[in-house]
Amino acid sequence: MDSMTVFDLSVTDALLSTTRAVRKRLDLERPVPRQIINECLDLSLQAPTGSNRQGWSWIVVTDAEKRAALADLYRKGAGTYLQDAEQESAAQNGESQDTRVFSSALYLAERLQDVPVHVIPCISVDHLEENPPRAAWAGVMGSIFPAIWSFQLALRSRGLGSALTTLHLRCEDEANQLLGVPDGVMQVALLPVAYTIGTDFKPAKRPPASEITHWEQW
Repeated sequence: MDSMTVFDLSVTDALLSTTRAVRKRLDLERPVPRQIINECLDLSLQAPTGSNRQGWSWIVVTDAEKRAALADLYRKGAGTYLQDAEQESAAQNGESQDTRVFSSALYLAERLQDVPVHVIPCISVDHLEENPPRAAWAGVMGSIFPAIWSFQLALRSRGLGSALTTLHLRCEDEANQLLGVPDGVMQVALLPVAYTIGTDFKPAKRPPASEITHWEQW
């Protein structure tokens, strides 16, 4: 047998297929040790990044007043979007998966201040020209989102959940001021983090890959 690492595919596949966006099942009462967050962030830093720049930074917020302020900005950024989307989805589809998603997203907006940890991934953008082309933005986002997903997988493997949210970015300047984010650094998301209520998450309903995969050309 060679020296290659052999993974338990059943465990690996279960982790990859059941790491959900968790909202209603976040445990708002159980504290999250700082060491757990640090372990997951250490793992996230092994993710690939464009040109090996590693221009990422992370802000971890546990202070109750700052969490409340971030939640206010989140709701301000959301406006009526979540309520309108939930009502429209319910009217069109009844109890569809989309309706449940919007319902849980609305719940999170109402309770975000109670989630024990807010994690804000950031990326350096001081190297970008003014009004950069799409290719430049693709490189920037491709340098931080693999790390975010690795962080979420690491959380899941330890019994914690998260959800990638962006609505507070509609109030980015106010959030920058609240968090002391320097010029040349961009927030890209806010992840509410907590232990989950139960760990029995299931794969989501998705179309088969064969319906959305194009070989050789579109």
